[in-house]
Amino acid sequence: MLQRVARAEVRVGGATVARCGAGLLLLVGIGAEDDGTEVEGLAAKVAGLRVFEDDVGRMNLSLGDVSGEILVIPNFTLYGDTRKGRRPSWVGAAPPEVAEERVEALCRALEGHGATVHRGVFGAHMEVQLVNDGPVTLVLEA
Repeated sequence: MLQRVARAEVRVGGATVARCGAGLLLLVGIGAEDDGTEVEGLAAKVAGLRVFEDDVGRMNLSLGDVSGEILVIPNFTLYGDTRKGRRPSWVGAAPPEVAEERVEALCRALEGHGATVHRGVFGAHMEVQLVNDGPVTLVLEA
């Protein structure tokens, strides 16, 4: 899930571990079926999405056009399945060791597209604070 933000930060244990200014907050879930081949395509999509307003107020500009930053938050709960019962199931999420590697691969691919990437802490209990810009929120699937 991608959100356009005026700013965002993530804290672990009360300490700020990463923050970004104007740009994107990217919540990343890795599915058990994901094989890693989708990383480069997703990075290109995120880096090139025209979700920032130009001087006439139209969403015509990409992250690079506005010199924006990205805060990437690993988030396995995006794979929560709530179709049965009241307790979500996360059987659709990739195992942690696979997911961590793929989230980092996505961060490196985003950097390869010129993005300034800040990272949350994989597996940590994170407090994410953001100021939405719009709001503009998109669900992306590779």
